[in-house]
Amino acid sequence: MRKSSAEGGFRQAGSILPAPAKQAKSEIRMSKSETSTKAQNPKFESGLRPKVWDIRIRFIRICFGFRVSGFVLYVVLAAAVMLQGCRSPSVRRLDRIDAMVNEEIAAGHVPGAVVLVGRSDRILYHRAFGSAMIVGANDDSPVRKPMGIDTVFDLASLTKPIATATSILILADRGQLNIDDRVGAYLPAFACAGKADARIRHLLTHTSGLPAYTTAKPLADEYGSPCPEQVIEKICRLEAMNAPGEEFRYSCLGYIVLARIVEIVSGRNVAEFSKENIFEPLGMHRTTFNPPTSWEDGIAATQIVDGKPLRGTVHDPLAQLMDGVSGNAGLFSTAFDLSIYCRMLLNGGAWHGTRILSPDATRMLTTVQSHGRAYGFDVASDYAWLKGPHASEQAFCHTGYTGTSIVCDPAVDTYAILLTNRAHPHDKGTVRELRLKIAEAVFQPRGSVVAGR
Repeated sequence: MRKSSAEGGFRQAGSILPAPAKQAKSEIRMSKSETSTKAQNPKFESGLRPKVWDIRIRFIRICFGFRVSGFVLYVVLAAAVMLQGCRSPSVRRLDRIDAMVNEEIAAGHVPGAVVLVGRSDRILYHRAFGSAMIVGANDDSPVRKPMGIDTVFDLASLTKPIATATSILILADRGQLNIDDRVGAYLPAFACAGKADARIRHLLTHTSGLPAYTTAKPLADEYGSPCPEQVIEKICRLEAMNAPGEEFRYSCLGYIVLARIVEIVSGRNVAEFSKENIFEPLGMHRTTFNPPTSWEDGIAATQIVDGKPLRGTVHDPLAQLMDGVSGNAGLFSTAFDLSIYCRMLLNGGAWHGTRILSPDATRMLTTVQSHGRAYGFDVASDYAWLKGPHASEQAFCHTGYTGTSIVCDPAVDTYAILLTNRAHPHDKGTVRELRLKIAEAVFQPRGSVVAGR
């Protein structure tokens, strides 16, 4: 069996967070009804109008104060045409995303989607497709709710790195815990059945020995729903499937335990802590656990349960038992809010003057620590296929069961966000091919320039 390569934890006291910065504004925010990029940006049209070239010729002659020979002039103009042609394919690659998404919708794989691509502090592509809901209550009649670029999604397992792991590393930054601490130091009941030596870092990298999941229905039948204390007790009693650090096994249970550690250490549950220390400081105002009922019309539906589509109620069964506040799932957000979070990570843990994580903590969250996993995101495990064939080795990513995903590539300072409602209406949709196609459109082979405007 492979041994964990994770290093010991760290303690690094952090300073008080700066005052909240204003929310970053996107330079380009497009709805599906808007015209194509080429129409909005004439400078990217293939070919330039003759009058424009005439003006440029005159400008060159005036600037140099002498007659430019025909040969020199043609060389200059040819170089300009070549540069124009070099940029056009990059632009067209992003525009191809429209057809990719529409094909998946037409095939019935997803009802709708929002795609956002950004580089550095610019949003290059942000469009919505299809429907946020196609079937209403009782599954007896179609109800079409159009998708918008500001639609809120159930992020499912994107909750793990964005809320839970980030919160743990903030506490580590402040010296309030150490990632090499034993889990049993915070939850004594956990230190049994082969789990006594499990550390926080093992939970972060899915190498604690915990099973992947546990059935929610028996707990709900016995204790009712929600029953968060009973969920924690059940996880603590489970027998380890292997010694800590020996094997990678993707586990929702480990992240439920991590969220409880956040609460024990900070006195705030993971929803409150992440709101106060991540989302509010960054201006992510449409990111929350248990969204209010006033948001319902703007939330993409997931599966129909008891005759009604879930809109604002977390889809994951264990997260439902945790009353919607869980370390494995439960976070809701928009593509634009997630773009702020991505930019913060690619900027070393700070954004617009607001520091969320130290550079060391950001590195731990996004670079390989054990078995191909970072302390939150995936980098090189078998689950990292969604990075596509051309993203760099440094690229990190994560998916969510409801059809959500993020890929960030520090090598080119670029990120791609895909949010779909593939679980609506009957949990039969698929988004694997769409994830791969979008990654291939966004991240180009080494030596190519990532799409830019």
